[in-house]
Amino acid sequence: MDGMPNVPATSALPRRDQIRREAARLFAARGFLGVGVDEIGKAVGISGPGLYRHFAGKDAMLADLLIGISERLLEEGRRRAGGGDGPAAALDALIGGHVDFALDDRDLITLHDRELLNLKEEDRRTVRRLQRGYVELWVDVVRQAYPPLADPAAEPVARATVHAVFGLINSTPHSLGSNPGSNPGSGSGPNPGSVERVGQGERSGQGERSGLQRDGMAALLHTLAHGAFAAAANAATTGSAAVDGSPSGGDAPAQD
Repeated sequence: MDGMPNVPATSALPRRDQIRREAARLFAARGFLGVGVDEIGKAVGISGPGLYRHFAGKDAMLADLLIGISERLLEEGRRRAGGGDGPAAALDALIGGHVDFALDDRDLITLHDRELLNLKEEDRRTVRRLQRGYVELWVDVVRQAYPPLADPAAEPVARATVHAVFGLINSTPHSLGSNPGSNPGSGSGPNPGSVERVGQGERSGQGERSGLQRDGMAALLHTLAHGAFAAAANAATTGSAAVDGSPSGGDAPAQD
């Protein structure tokens, strides 16, 4: 049921990391509220109560996952942005890092997108603070990479475009085809209450459609992200952002 094996596979991961992995998979597949501690314990081969030697409870597992991935995104983003090869290279590295996260950690991107409201208030504030730091990092790099967005009046355009790019990248894992050698039981499920995304579980008379494979999707996302920032820069230059926000073209990113 839900791709969960009856006998957990052996793993070289430490037990706490096994719990993290299986909790993320189950929360993503059925939602935080739809998963019990006993199910997580069964997935890693220990009793439900045995989990309490590693986590205080299910709430603590979700907080560990969401705070952990928010910290990881911010730390890795800072590392990539500080590469020293100029703002264009820094932005390219940021896009690449976020695309890798979204495509390679599909369960976590689902939780990141969907389960924030199920955190306790203190943990939710921590995640929000980390997320704000990550957004500010991107906005700063984007405004350096595209000089028209450095104008104070263009800051809202840069910020809105960063959020739009995040939305694009974060929603896309559901459109991927299966990766060769991947575990079919480890993919994340649909987001309840949201519009079904293109490629996710689409069915026709010919059966389920396949999405792009991982490398093709990564390249496409990279191109679309740069296109969005170029369009934003062009909108800021022409003053058309307040009119329709969708001009074509755009200046090349700054190199230094």
